[in-house]
Amino acid sequence: MGLTKQYLRYTPSAVFGVIGSQKSNIVFVTLRGGERGRYVAVGACEHVFIWDVRKAEKVLILEGNKHEVTHLCPSPDGVHIAVGYEDGSLRIFSLLNGESNVSFNGHKSAIVSIQYDALGARLVTGSRDTDVIVWDVINECGLYRLKGHKDAITQAFFLKNKNLLVTSSKDSFVKWWDLDTQHCFKTMVGHRSEVWGMVLLNQENRLLTGSADSELRAWDIDYLEEVRRYNLEVGEPREKKGKGLLDDEDNEDEGPDEDPEERILSCKKAGSVLREARDRVVSLTADPKAKILACHGLDANLEIFAVLPEEEIQKKMERKLKKARKKAKYAGSADPVVERKLTDEIQKLTNIKASSKIRSVDCFLSPNGEMKIALLLQNNTVETYTLNTTEKNPASTKTCRLTLGGHRTDVRTLTFSSDNIAVLSASGETVKVWNRSTLQVIRTMACEYALCSLFVPGDRQIIIGTKSGKIQIFDLASGSLLETTEAHDGALWSICLSPDQRGIVTGGADKTVKFWDFELIKDNESGPNKRLTVKHARTLQLDEDVLCVRYSPNQRLLAVSLLDCTVKIFYTDTLKFFLSLYGHKLPVLCMDISHDCALIVTGSADRNVKVWGLDFGDCHRSMFAHDDSVMFLQFVPKTHLFFTAGKDRKIKQWDADKFEHIQTLEGHKGEVWCLAISPNGDHIVSSSHDKSLRLWERTREPIILEEEKEMEREAEFEESLAKGDEPVVPGETKGEAEPAGKKTIETVKAAERIMESLELYRKESKMLEEHTAACKAEGKEVCLTVSSTLNPIILSASDFSELEVSLLVLPFPYIPDLLSLFNTYIQQGLEVELVCRCLFFLLRIHFGQITGNQMLLSVIDELRTNTISKVREIRDVLGFNSAGLQFLQREIESKEDVMFFADATGRFEEKKRKRRKRERAILTIT
Repeated sequence: MGLTKQYLRYTPSAVFGVIGSQKSNIVFVTLRGGERGRYVAVGACEHVFIWDVRKAEKVLILEGNKHEVTHLCPSPDGVHIAVGYEDGSLRIFSLLNGESNVSFNGHKSAIVSIQYDALGARLVTGSRDTDVIVWDVINECGLYRLKGHKDAITQAFFLKNKNLLVTSSKDSFVKWWDLDTQHCFKTMVGHRSEVWGMVLLNQENRLLTGSADSELRAWDIDYLEEVRRYNLEVGEPREKKGKGLLDDEDNEDEGPDEDPEERILSCKKAGSVLREARDRVVSLTADPKAKILACHGLDANLEIFAVLPEEEIQKKMERKLKKARKKAKYAGSADPVVERKLTDEIQKLTNIKASSKIRSVDCFLSPNGEMKIALLLQNNTVETYTLNTTEKNPASTKTCRLTLGGHRTDVRTLTFSSDNIAVLSASGETVKVWNRSTLQVIRTMACEYALCSLFVPGDRQIIIGTKSGKIQIFDLASGSLLETTEAHDGALWSICLSPDQRGIVTGGADKTVKFWDFELIKDNESGPNKRLTVKHARTLQLDEDVLCVRYSPNQRLLAVSLLDCTVKIFYTDTLKFFLSLYGHKLPVLCMDISHDCALIVTGSADRNVKVWGLDFGDCHRSMFAHDDSVMFLQFVPKTHLFFTAGKDRKIKQWDADKFEHIQTLEGHKGEVWCLAISPNGDHIVSSSHDKSLRLWERTREPIILEEEKEMEREAEFEESLAKGDEPVVPGETKGEAEPAGKKTIETVKAAERIMESLELYRKESKMLEEHTAACKAEGKEVCLTVSSTLNPIILSASDFSELEVSLLVLPFPYIPDLLSLFNTYIQQGLEVELVCRCLFFLLRIHFGQITGNQMLLSVIDELRTNTISKVREIRDVLGFNSAGLQFLQREIESKEDVMFFADATGRFEEKKRKRRKRERAILTIT
């Protein structure tokens, strides 16, 4: 048997260059008891970055798996942060250690809204799949799924003091949900287009919604239960009018008791606030106390509104009335009446002009009236502002701008230095040089729109080819622009260093290939030292635009890719035509020549990669490489292995000798524009439309192609399995509320593990019966048990989070054995809480079959007795422990005269309140 060719695996090493992704939002967080407003959290592809805006540095990374972050929401206590992902999953991270211990999976598409309740015990998520799910954070389970909207959810939040939920959607409706009965009791239909955002104001007595126009619509909310309670307290109970036999139906006294929608609350439009922007609302947010509103559209303007307190509104109305009376007195008219308008309650404060289009905003108001605002911009930037809301005409102050760690536009060219240490990245406005090991920026230099780049031999200068056709030379030591040379009349698409390192060749959209030599010259700017320049040597005129140029490593041949879908090969010394490679249906965007000058590989916009022999120009193989255009291609140095990057967000490795696909590097969330391989072949860096740069590292782990293909087939099968029909609960009809779980490959595997454990239990039970019968016949003592199979089942049940869905797909023939095992578990006191949860769920979904099975009556009766006694026992233990801890607390407090926990916090807050009240009184007097 011959030796097989060994390939080594490349694995993800780091993600850098991205400050904040465009699909996520920005939120203020508190870190390890730090001050509020110092740290912000933003989504960065699949991770979450926590930035210290004061030091402009990254302090914590919450690592995700492979799906992009779409929404963030910190918990009310500030200790945790909930992160929603593009695949519909939800994870809760601890901000103390950056670890995630709780995860939920219920949505079919991206989560776009997350909100905690006031205590932080429940969580509501809204998704693009039109569903709203309420989660129990403490029990780590889904409570129910609310269905009713016909388009993507845009906002969802709990009401603080009532068990109600309000949701908005792109279907133009706002729905109110009663969480006690899990149904929608009111739908607001006053919008003509999508509802993009909403906030609750005035102690949740007013709802403000933002739509696709310039109006912010306000709705007054009357909680009818409170109105009835007030009427009873003041002695005015509402008398319900009885209906006589002769009463006409049209004359019946209709009221809140008769209208099912008006039993809990009523909504009436109170007016609207006009924004300056004419486009749709992108986000509408308020500070936690709902005193300040921030709203922005698709542009760079952020509008700030103040919600005035009732005392200030009354003063304002009194001043208005005084003016009106004065006017009426001069005019000799009757006593005027001044109407209270919405503009008297919500007042425009100021506008903030950001440096680019705004993607998301978060704000909070300090007790001293200072407002802190964090903006995530569309150009990979985070900005923070402060605003003093107590001033009459407040002006915003920019306090921080995070820009150093990334480019404003997509990176279109990447290059490694000759020592494998530095990485050059260039975009539409800057060129940056990074340290590969620390991922820190060494130099940032302003440039024109860059399309190609390279390090000059010696790694002291860099050369950039621009979209305007210029060659720009930068000095790395000083970070200055040395020279700009007009090279081409159109875009300079490609640049290549000659193998003898004495010059470069460039190809542009002006249908020419130009050869340039390096020279050292003296001028006034460089002083006594000489500086580098390029001198034009030769020009090759062609019939079509040049897209890519490459030298052969022996400098004998020059390959030129043209817009007519062909690759022309010329002799370097005489520029005579040698070969024409044709066969691609669309232009060749990238190509590379192997180190031994035997092969040339071309990648095209037709999604194919072709391997050609350079001796005769014969096509060895054409491979369908990507699902979209092949954007970049490069050989691994001193091998016939090469990497391709495509618009399908993937990077693939190929063998040009055996024409085999070796591995796929997935991770980018947008089109991959380019990549660069280090001279030693150990590292790859790639750039994408998601603004991120990714570093990949070659490991010592070998790749076995057969295993890779088998794993890909298994992944495809598992994905199709998880996308199958959702399990149905027998006897339950689909309504507004459904179970929160979702069928995934993890739940299917968990159900299979339970079935395998039950099969093992059955076999051992049978063996035990046979052994017992044999021992009784021989008069011996029984020495076997089946307790060894108990642990695998309980482990199977506790390994997955979506417990209910796994039990739902379990066939009924396994249920009797599982109930018998549950009885044994409870008797032994093993995981009583988890077992009870499983037991009640199984009884609910299989109630008819269980009650109809006479064999299970004795088991159910035993379960009833054992469950009640065990739960009572655990409750007694918890009560005893709680009483013991309270006794110890009292003892320690009496001995050391200190306060613990909530008491100390409450008294501290009370002291702060009294101090603020005194300060306010002093300010009023002065």
